[in-house]
Amino acid sequence: MSHAIPIAVIGAGYAGLSCAVELVGRGFAVSVFESSRIPGGRARVVAVGGLALDNGQHVLLGAYRETLRMMRRVGANPERLLLRRPLNLCYPNEFELTAARVRPPFNLILGLLRARGVSWMERRAVVRLMSALRRTGFAVAGDQTVASLLGEAGQPPRLCQLLWEPLCVSALNTPPEQASAQVFANVLKDALFDDGTSSDMLLPRTDLTRLFPQPAVEWLQRQGHTVWLGEPVRRIVQGKSGFTIESGRGPLPERYAGVVIATAPYHAATLLEELPETFAQKSQISALDWEPIYTVYLAYPEGTRLPAPMVGMTGGFGQWAFDRGQLGGPSGLLAVVISASGRHQAIQRDDLSQVLHSELCGIVAGLPPPRWTQMIAEKRATFSCRPGLQRPSVQTDMDGIFLCGDYTQSPYPATLESAVRSGVACALAVEAASRG
Repeated sequence: MSHAIPIAVIGAGYAGLSCAVELVGRGFAVSVFESSRIPGGRARVVAVGGLALDNGQHVLLGAYRETLRMMRRVGANPERLLLRRPLNLCYPNEFELTAARVRPPFNLILGLLRARGVSWMERRAVVRLMSALRRTGFAVAGDQTVASLLGEAGQPPRLCQLLWEPLCVSALNTPPEQASAQVFANVLKDALFDDGTSSDMLLPRTDLTRLFPQPAVEWLQRQGHTVWLGEPVRRIVQGKSGFTIESGRGPLPERYAGVVIATAPYHAATLLEELPETFAQKSQISALDWEPIYTVYLAYPEGTRLPAPMVGMTGGFGQWAFDRGQLGGPSGLLAVVISASGRHQAIQRDDLSQVLHSELCGIVAGLPPPRWTQMIAEKRATFSCRPGLQRPSVQTDMDGIFLCGDYTQSPYPATLESAVRSGVACALAVEAASRG
């Protein structure tokens, strides 16, 4: 490793760590810098009120092949750490659809035939939309929104409320009236029409840091590479023989042939400020809008259970409820997720927790008041995935400076898989640049 090309990776989230692991596999010497003492970025465990809680709830899919590959690469066993279930959209006492584990399109057709709470008119509407998308190769004409696509395809309002809109908000974290129909079609294609397991839901049975970031850090360290946690980077300085890093401790003596900026995009824009050659990429980042994700934890007596590890909520503020007790966490701990912008943002924390408790009472009979509640609001959780959005490439206009993250150029929205894919793509770009 003494003659390996040194690369600095700023940010130890899913993107940065995937990039670092891939770079090591390609013979580079890597140093990772992370401002937090806990790796994982916007998908990690956090200390809130003396509790260790994930800063969000993530559902992986069987189609997340790069994430699963990267987990295995660093010794994190997906079969043990993830609960695999067929795609299941369950709204207790109202609607339930489970995809069959057969080859497409029969996985969806059989799921529709067996679905509960769906009329034949609604079944036909689903088939009509999916058939239309398949005929065009999942290419959507024009810069349409998801709402426009659903309207043109004659999707009934109840079907939109229970199927298409929850899928859109979960995948793109953007309201259907603003979300890109093309990106939504890309997600549907890979999740439902790749093979019989691509639509499987993979629910984490451990916290988000132990799922991949912590194993990746330990793997890098075992390989002899450096990971600096609690080390914020203030500045990137270009010199005659490469780049140096200024951290919270001041300028560091090491010199790097390249720097990968794998922070949240709004922090990346700050680091690009003094690198004028990257003006175009900084402008693209600055043009992004943001969408929040709220996670409200409610602790109930042990033994309190939801009908399934993950259930849908409709007609109120909550969108999905997760039973952490069924996913390896404390019994009775429920997490309710509200994705994208909306009216919930105008409600005070305590009031929102009370409203969500009332909504959960409609799912679990005789539910007592929660012992405690805690809300984690990621106000800039993802970019707003709108039609025609221009996203920056992993390769900047400055030699030796690279970007990676779920916001970079991709046919997909901001997901863990997008972050991992961006990390791998960035490592390939670094390798290509090193060959001249």
